Amino acid sequence: MNTPFPSAKEFVRSWHVIDADGAVLGRIAAQAARILMGKHRPTYTPFLDAGDHVIVINADKVKLTGAKERDKVYRTHSGYPGGLKETAAFKMKAVRPMRMIELAVSGMLPKTKLGKQMYRKLKVYAGPKHPHAAQKPAALEAAR
Repeated sequence: MNTPFPSAKEFVRSWHVIDADGAVLGRIAAQAARILMGKHRPTYTPFLDAGDHVIVINADKVKLTGAKERDKVYRTHSGYPGGLKETAAFKMKAVRPMRMIELAVSGMLPKTKLGKQMYRKLKVYAGPKHPHAAQKPAALEAAR
């Protein structure tokens, strides 16, 4: 008896919308990463990209718990000596709120070529509008 094995071509990808208004950053990121990886499907296979597309709207209204708004720091390095740049979470939220969600989700995905392929299916927007209405995305209840 043979076990049915899914092929990457057989996956039908659907679109999901998560509204981040008033939701906690880590919970939204975990929910989005789970859908991007395909762990919500019974045909989940760790070495295949079985996930769906995720749209996150209202990224500028995401919450951070505790003192993270004040204490959390995002760091980037140019590769040159003295090239470390640090940005506080409250400043990142004011300037680039989409980047906060993108960094949180990418940290939860595999650090491989497959993870980069999954990450490309994530779309994040600061406001309530997105240009993906033609894909008929299904609304998901954000984890509060």
